[in-house]
Amino acid sequence: MVPRPYRGRFAPSPTGLLHAGSLSTAVGSYLEAWVHGGEWWLRIEDLDPPREMAGAADAILRTLDAFGFEWQGELAWQHDRHELYRAALAQLMAQGHAYGCACTRKEIAAAGLRGPDGMVYPGTCRHGVAAGREARAWRLRVPDAELAFDDRLQGRYAQQLQRDIGDVVLLRADGFWAYQLAVVVDDIAQGMTDIVRGADLLVSTPRQLWLRQCLGGEPVTHCHLPVLTNAAGEKLSKQTLAPAIDAANVVLQLRQALAWLGHPVPADVQTRDEIWQWARQNWQLGRVPAGPIVLA
Repeated sequence: MVPRPYRGRFAPSPTGLLHAGSLSTAVGSYLEAWVHGGEWWLRIEDLDPPREMAGAADAILRTLDAFGFEWQGELAWQHDRHELYRAALAQLMAQGHAYGCACTRKEIAAAGLRGPDGMVYPGTCRHGVAAGREARAWRLRVPDAELAFDDRLQGRYAQQLQRDIGDVVLLRADGFWAYQLAVVVDDIAQGMTDIVRGADLLVSTPRQLWLRQCLGGEPVTHCHLPVLTNAAGEKLSKQTLAPAIDAANVVLQLRQALAWLGHPVPADVQTRDEIWQWARQNWQLGRVPAGPIVLA
């Protein structure tokens, strides 16, 4: 089989502004694409309008431009891709991989099954919705088997999908598409070959690989970069009120992001463009720490 040319992506959500954790992930994914002679695409994951922050998408684009990121391909917006998601769900239904589910969150919580990513769906509606009830959501059947993969930075990672995760939501009860469906469909449709993102998404990867397999997508490699945490061990995120990066202070923040990723920039490399030139010449994944980076 002839290897496909490298194609990666950065896919921020406009539920808030980019913060230091977002920047380090963008830098790492961008440089991985660069050193492999590949393309780096940009996708705005705007599938959850109630959680979106007004003006965040435009601010994200302006910030990436100010920091000197250059992307290839057409800028993608998930709000333009609903037909792709509908077609994927129809395919999964026709193949018997998807089924309707009437369960509420309260009912799932009452089952008391906990896994590495929250409550595990107990399979209540796997064989049909109970009489007198209607499906509220659609789920993906997962196998009663272990699914493992080799991450380029984190090493081997495995889950027993049915025990650890349970059947995965594809279309939510509120009518919005689930992240797990959209990200896989988009990556297949856009021909992504290498997924480089934060290690907080490592736990989602086995179910996404199973969904990719069900949809007939080609294999991809994964690389999960270290997450930044606060002193309490909480991931730096919009939920933990991480401050937005400052597009007026690009040089300092680029230097900081590279240092966190194991690539301290020499003092005589001073401008934004000089930093990018140095980073492209010196980037090595083997220098990037695998574990979380605790910020003072």
